[in-house]
Formats: sequence, structure tokens, C-alpha cells
Amino acid sequence: MRLDVLRKSYGAVAAVDGVSFVVGPGEIVGLLGPNGAGKTTTINMVMGVLEPDSGAVSVEGETISSRRSWVLSRMNFAAGYAPLPGNLTVYQNLRVFSLLYSVPNARERIATLLGQFDLIRFRNVKCGTLSSGEQTRVSLAKALLNLPHLLLLDEPTASLDPATARHIRSVIRSYVAESRAGVLWTSHNMHEVAEVCDRVLLLSRGRILLGGNPKTLPALHGKKNLEDLFIAVALEPLSLEGVLP
Repeated sequence: MRLDVLRKSYGAVAAVDGVSFVVGPGEIVGLLGPNGAGKTTTINMVMGVLEPDSGAVSVEGETISSRRSWVLSRMNFAAGYAPLPGNLTVYQNLRVFSLLYSVPNARERIATLLGQFDLIRFRNVKCGTLSSGEQTRVSLAKALLNLPHLLLLDEPTASLDPATARHIRSVIRSYVAESRAGVLWTSHNMHEVAEVCDRVLLLSRGRILLGGNPKTLPALHGKKNLEDLFIAVALEPLSLEGVLP
């Protein structure tokens, strides 16, 4: 996936201001920043939910504007704030989305995902009655239904307990290793980001200020760890502008 000088404004406020980056095959990229930095707006433009004011998003060399259905068929999405329809059971939700994505051998694929995400016992339970953590696991199962080439994860483990979150990170990393899919991952959990991401981009006020390896980037800017660097970006973005490697 490639973003080229992407911009989106709401009135006089620039939510995303000239963002450019690439997510390569088999790469997990963390998009980090305080609330309001532009992370979700960026993801929504990648998915075609929002149209950028200028710039372009391409997946495998194709843009949504030129081949929308083809591009969207190669990606999927999960977020803690976007639960699946609560009046459908777990199986019904996954079955409906398997039809939307034209998933081959859908019953077998759903059975595999129910096992991977520890959802077998909830197969016939309505999603609206599940806990927030259980709903998150269903959303993540949905996100892998079509074996996406690009996976967009917006705070994917925010409502999960530490043990379940660790399992989910393991499932995602295994999927990436096997499929060579690219992942764009937003999170406020800096420990998680340092563990799972190959590269991070720190966003503030719609602009990317810093980028690099999450394990080595903090020391390059005189910070002890990624959390300290994140706080510096949130509180003192002007002091960090222009230092993106």
C-alpha cells in the first residue's frame, strides 16, 4: 500500500496534512499519535470511506478511484469501536461477510477462524450479547475472512485482557508471516507496538513527524522508550518537526 501526499480537511482544520508512506508486503507498520492526530481519518481514506481532498491511495498499484471493488477485495478492517451487527449470531455475521467478500470454501474458513479466535462456544450466540472483548475477537475473525493482502487494525486489542491480547498479536503475526500481508496498526499501547510492529510512524496534527524501528527510534531522539517519545510528540510536536529520517 502506498499513500501519496494525502490531505483531508474539515473546514479550516487539516485532519490529515500531506501524509505519505508505504506499507510493504509482510510488514506491520504502527501509526501512532494522540487522539485527534489523524489516524482514523487516514484509515478511513485508505478504505474509501472518506474521499481525500487531494493525494492518492494505491494498493498493489491500483487506486480505489480506478478499481474500487478490486482494491477493497484485497483489504479488511477491524476496530474496537466498530462492532458487528448485534442481532446476528457470530456465525451469521461471519457467513454474511463471507458472501460479501466471495470467500471460497466459506464454511471451512469460518470454522478455522472460530477456532483461532476461541469463538467456537459462541458460534450461535448473538453478537450484541457478547462482552466487548468477545466482540473484538469476532471483528478480528471477520477481518481475516478473505485472507486480505492489506489489514487495517484500529486499536485492535483495546478491550482485551492481557492474555487474550497476547494471543491475538500472535495470530496476527503468524498470519502476516504466512501470507506476506501488510498491516497498518494503530494503538495507544506502546508495549504492544514495540512488540508487534516492524516500523512506526508518529503522527501529530495530521502530519508525520517521526518514523523508524520502534526499538531503536526512542534513543535516537533522547528518549528512554517509545512511550516517552509518544508523549513528546503529543506535548511538544513543534520541537520534533523536520526530523523524520
